[in-house]
Amino acid sequence: MTGSIALLVSDPAVLSSLQFALSVEGFQVSATGDNRAAAALVIDQGYRQDGVAALLELRARGTATPAIILVTNPNTAFRARAAAAGAALIEKPLLGDELSRAIAEALHLRKAA
Repeated sequence: MTGSIALLVSDPAVLSSLQFALSVEGFQVSATGDNRAAAALVIDQGYRQDGVAALLELRARGTATPAIILVTNPNTAFRARAAAAGAALIEKPLLGDELSRAIAEALHLRKAA
C-alpha cells in the first residue's frame, strides 16, 4: 500500500491496536499528530472529545485528506455532521475488514484525484 495513514485516536489501547492491525495489513501508519503528509485520516469519535469537530478544524485549515471516523452507535445527527465534514463512517467494534477496505478506497480515490 502507498501513503501513510494518520491515526487520530486518544485512547492508547485503541491506538496501539489500530497501529498493529493496520501495519500487519501493509499500511504505513503514523500516530504523531502530524497529518499534513497523510494519504488518509482515521479518527476516533472520542478524539479530543469530538472527532468530527477535530476533523472540521482540519477542514477549516485546508486539509482535504480523505477521512474515516470510527464510531459506536452513531445517531442521525452524528451521521449528518460526519457527512458534512466529508468523512466515511465505520462502526465499532471492528469485526471484519471494513476499515481496511475503507482506507484502500480512500487511497484509491486520492490517487485518482
